[in-house]
Amino acid sequence: MALIAIAADKGAPGVTTTALALASVWPRPVLFAECDPAGGDLAYRFPAAAGGNLDPRRGVLSLAVAARRGIAPNQVWEHVQKLHGGLDVLAGVTNAEQGAGLNVLWGQIGRVLASVPQADVIADCGRLGADGPVYDLLAEAAVVLLVSRTALGDVIRLRDRATAFAAAASSRGRRGFGAAVLFVADRRRFASVHGEVDHVLKQTNVPVGIVGAIAHDPKGAALFGGATGGKAGNTPLIKSAREVAQQLVAGLPAPVAPPAPVGPPGQAASSQPSPPQATPNYSPPQPQAQQGRHQAQPPPPEVSAAPGAGTGPQQTQLRPVASGARPAATQPAATQPAATQPAATQPAATQPSATQPADKWFDADRPQLPERQLPGGA
Repeated sequence: MALIAIAADKGAPGVTTTALALASVWPRPVLFAECDPAGGDLAYRFPAAAGGNLDPRRGVLSLAVAARRGIAPNQVWEHVQKLHGGLDVLAGVTNAEQGAGLNVLWGQIGRVLASVPQADVIADCGRLGADGPVYDLLAEAAVVLLVSRTALGDVIRLRDRATAFAAAASSRGRRGFGAAVLFVADRRRFASVHGEVDHVLKQTNVPVGIVGAIAHDPKGAALFGGATGGKAGNTPLIKSAREVAQQLVAGLPAPVAPPAPVGPPGQAASSQPSPPQATPNYSPPQPQAQQGRHQAQPPPPEVSAAPGAGTGPQQTQLRPVASGARPAATQPAATQPAATQPAATQPAATQPSATQPADKWFDADRPQLPERQLPGGA
């Protein structure tokens, strides 16, 4: 389906909280992926479905090990765990050293996540610095959301980061691909802040537009930070996240139903992995002014395809991004069996589940997070 990458510039103002809130109210099946090279936080915030800790060996790290030998998108679910309440998650690396060890694989991980057929993937990519390996993953996304506060310094840094991201995407074959902006502000000031941020962003020629706003809600954010004893379903954070999620999904291609299995009656469906799908581009329902100079150009015959690329009926019914396109990333079907990982990191595959609203997965009564046993008997 689609990969939605969420990141920020200096300070990373609530990237994980924002990504979790969006995943909580996402109106389609969703997988939350921790793709922050500096290390993930889920294992320290929420218990797993069985009440214990998430397994740090199962997630992005085990997926990267499998990707070295070739992996099909539907095999991603072999590395997924469930949080208590039912949210499907791909746990991240535990520290920056592990993240650095994946530098040559972030692009391949991004291509696999962008092609997962059963769900949209919301990826928490943390704080962005200078152009580096994690930009390989961002370049595979259908939409990249940059989260920012609204102080003048934050917005100017956001503008500079959007410029740097557009250059990095262009160097990876996605000319004209820009980030979308999601600002954090008091809910009562959304309208006025929108105009102020838009004014600053328009001072550059980079294709960047505002998707919406997330409410500055410390109490709601604390619940997504692991605090217990409250309900997130009716907080301003969740209400604003629901509005943003609806707008984002409105600009994404409709999910395509998988083909029916072929075989004699009563025979199990084939376990042969399905071919990767082309990464769709995000097309916002209300284009920003910066995109106007691209709208006069005829759309390419294939979504995510440059002029002259091959065409196909499946892609022509999807809306192309107005700011440019690139050749669709392809990946040969995996030829290795699923059992290419060490036995310790390969439990039974988690099956994708329908997205759970906040009052279903997050607000479910959950046990306290168990204390981790430190190595060496400490």
